[in-house]
Amino acid sequence: MLIFALAYLGGVLTILSPCILPILPFVFARSDRPFVQSGLPMLLGMTITFAGVASLAAVAGGWAVAANEYGRIAAMALLAVFGIMLIFPALSDRLTRPLVALGERLTLSANGKSSGPLGGVLSSLLLGVATGLLWAPCAGPILGLILTGAALEGPNVTTSLLLVAYAAGAATSLALALLVGGRVFAMMKGSLGAGEWVRRGLGVLVLVAVGAIGLGLDTGFLTQVSVAGTNKLEQGLIDGLEAESTMREASGSAAMEAPAMRGPAMMEGPAMMRGGPALMQGPAMMQGGPAMMAGGTDAQQMLPFEGAMPPLTGAVEWLNSPPLTSEELRGKVVLIDFWTYSCINCIRAIPYVRAWAEKYKDDGLVVIGVHTPEFAFEKSLPNVEKARTDLGITYPVAVDNDYAIWRAFRNRYWPAHYFIDAKGNIRYHHFGEGGYAESERVIQTLLAEAGSANVAADVVEVAATGAEAAADMANVKSPETYIGYARAENLVSSDVTKDAPASYAGTVAKLNDWALNGRWTVHPENATLDAAGGAISFRFHARDLHLVLGPGADGKPVRFRVTIDGAAPGEAHGVDIDAEGNGTVTVEGLYQLIRQPGPVTERTFEITFLDPGVMAYAFTFG
Repeated sequence: MLIFALAYLGGVLTILSPCILPILPFVFARSDRPFVQSGLPMLLGMTITFAGVASLAAVAGGWAVAANEYGRIAAMALLAVFGIMLIFPALSDRLTRPLVALGERLTLSANGKSSGPLGGVLSSLLLGVATGLLWAPCAGPILGLILTGAALEGPNVTTSLLLVAYAAGAATSLALALLVGGRVFAMMKGSLGAGEWVRRGLGVLVLVAVGAIGLGLDTGFLTQVSVAGTNKLEQGLIDGLEAESTMREASGSAAMEAPAMRGPAMMEGPAMMRGGPALMQGPAMMQGGPAMMAGGTDAQQMLPFEGAMPPLTGAVEWLNSPPLTSEELRGKVVLIDFWTYSCINCIRAIPYVRAWAEKYKDDGLVVIGVHTPEFAFEKSLPNVEKARTDLGITYPVAVDNDYAIWRAFRNRYWPAHYFIDAKGNIRYHHFGEGGYAESERVIQTLLAEAGSANVAADVVEVAATGAEAAADMANVKSPETYIGYARAENLVSSDVTKDAPASYAGTVAKLNDWALNGRWTVHPENATLDAAGGAISFRFHARDLHLVLGPGADGKPVRFRVTIDGAAPGEAHGVDIDAEGNGTVTVEGLYQLIRQPGPVTERTFEITFLDPGVMAYAFTFG
């Protein structure tokens, strides 16, 4: 219940946000009518429509977004007609002739000629539906948490009810404003005799609001000037809820019992859960070192039961194997590895997973990679197949494009390793890089429990190269940084123009500043270069710098050149460029651009693209 209260309070706070401004004229245009017959049905229609559209957009993909665009166009047309009728009531009869009966009742009600309360209620409800189609609230921390949770958890009653609670909170604050506004307008009419001018003024405001929404100001400029104080208040509410949830989790024994939505990190999207070494290690890790994990009764006591292995259904494709089920894996020790091919943390963990799969395959270990995408291009089956080949993965891989297996495990991390015993029980988990020796001891313990004899007692030694080489975490002082506006931080260029071409300029000065230069179109998860010569710079501190890139929509290669502190990288070049800094983007994926051979210091990186069309997603470091 606490999460629903939080969603409701987040909605109440939207009255303080500039993004509420475009729909206020539609609400106040009815303020002189009885609240129960006019204001309440309108707010009810707005609440239900917004919750329904937001639910579909969060879980159904592009077709729902496209369908809503048609709905927005129809809603703008309807409300524009409503605004014109407020200004010129004499046009009412002409405008209503071609309309259907429902639209005719709307027109009559808007001009005070409704034959009864039912007509007013229906017309107000229809106006509310139109308003719900147009309302695009600023995605503050609370709404961000709800929408990300909806996208990951898939269609379910809980996420829809959370959106209803959020919209109901907004409707509550609007209802209070409407009640106060109705009294103000009544006094104005009574004292000044200005009812006609008030109505016409509201009609003008309605048309202005329709124009603002049509120009995208509700999702562009107003979102950018969203009140910071409101976001801080929302974040405080989330932090309080997270603290309580953490206390509840600490009292349980299994990570699998954690809530499906885990607080503010969730609103940054699942990639926020990419981990460094030893991030969120499992219970056995917290209770002892490798020596305590070697077989025997003590080891079994150190591996608590974390729940039954969820089903492996819902994958869109299986690579290297026919589909596997949890039932047919009984009797085997299973390692589930959640990964995605542009995640550097996953790439650095895969050499160990490969080595375990090879070393213990004859002892009864089955390794299954679950490829769950972060970016849209990672859903491409050819891309996943190429990554599987490039990384030398020969064990089964489930392509989990719909997050079915991810949700079944209630997972939140890349990489994430789940260790399942021969009876189908999860006995250990490890999130993030590192802890490889301890994880291998778990495999040995579970194989011994299953009756495997002569299981090797040593641990593998991996000599990885290129992007697979272990990170120099002692020198990593730069965080994973996203370029799309949904999760961008520390950008020092001009204010972002969302989903439209714009020119950017900026100079990085302090650690972890980054800048776009040139003409770019910034989307939620990437930025696309519109003209050759554009660049991205970053002031970083790490041995390795990687950038997730993809060619343009036409698939043509994009040439680029890298400099470090204004010069060619020389010996500091990564595997995907030469010593002069030259490289080419040919496929979507992670490109290693810098690997410093000597002492690691703070440096300025810049990449200049010689061709247009490149899509830039995220920086990662190691």
